[in-house]
Amino acid sequence: MHQLRRNRRLRTTESIRSLVREHTITPNDFLVPLFVVEGKNVKQEIASMPGYYRYSLDLLKIEVNELWTMGLKAVLLFVKVPDDLKDNKGTEALNPDGLMQRAIKTVKDVAPEMLVMTDVALDPYSSYGHDGIVEDGYIVNDPTCEVLAEMSLSHAQAGADFVAPSDMMDGRIMAIRELLEEENYKNTGIMSYSAKYASAFYGPFRDALDSAPGFGDKKTYQMDFANRDEAVKETLMDIEEGADIVMVKPGLAYLDIVRDVRDAVDVPVAVYQVSGEYAMLKAAAEKGWLDHDAIMMEQIIAFKRAGAHIIASYFAKDVVKLL
Repeated sequence: MHQLRRNRRLRTTESIRSLVREHTITPNDFLVPLFVVEGKNVKQEIASMPGYYRYSLDLLKIEVNELWTMGLKAVLLFVKVPDDLKDNKGTEALNPDGLMQRAIKTVKDVAPEMLVMTDVALDPYSSYGHDGIVEDGYIVNDPTCEVLAEMSLSHAQAGADFVAPSDMMDGRIMAIRELLEEENYKNTGIMSYSAKYASAFYGPFRDALDSAPGFGDKKTYQMDFANRDEAVKETLMDIEEGADIVMVKPGLAYLDIVRDVRDAVDVPVAVYQVSGEYAMLKAAAEKGWLDHDAIMMEQIIAFKRAGAHIIASYFAKDVVKLL
């Protein structure tokens, strides 16, 4: 009796493996996070994120032009706000001439077709480092949602294509969507951080923006990482309130959540490969313990295989150079 089915026939050469490969990566899969600071001719490497930088607006132009030339067509903007502009209500976030608003215009000036998404949260602007307004040691929900909606409107007025609320306040998608509709920004999209967990993987990111909480932690509003079903519930609620894209954050330790969400929704699903994931691979590769590029590609494919349509990753440029 001869063996009629031999699965290894489809693995014999790279040519056949490529032909039957189920998931592939292109530059169109990526959303590129960019950190912006005040000043001129500033390119600051983030100590806990080797090879990743904060840019002043003049050098942001160069970086955006390089991304566009590489075929990377979407960016997610974050700003590092000077301490003297921080307060409890995030007042600077609504400044029409604020750093975020100028960064949006800078990107659009360089690459008008670049998709610009903006971080919507109070922690970069908060004197407490929290994602909401603090009253008597508690992060209050509804007043925070009002500010987040005004912040989103300000970003839309500056030219943002999508706003990306990352705060996890209840009802903030509805507040944002309603205000954008009222002000005739009907085409401004919302990418909601729908399943954002209270994770220890965010440490390097908080270094990048100097946005670590000044007291306590974020567990009263970000999700408990032990929970799975809750992620789908949160995501479905955000879609009902008007979210166009939903996100799971962090990435690698939450691939089960990515798949659960993908199976439950009919809108695009994003995943964020966060700063801690980036830093771990960089550190291990520097020690010679892991093959940087091989592991990087394996991780990126894992996100696609789990069901993500969009991957926010600090590795985006590195991956595209390999492609």
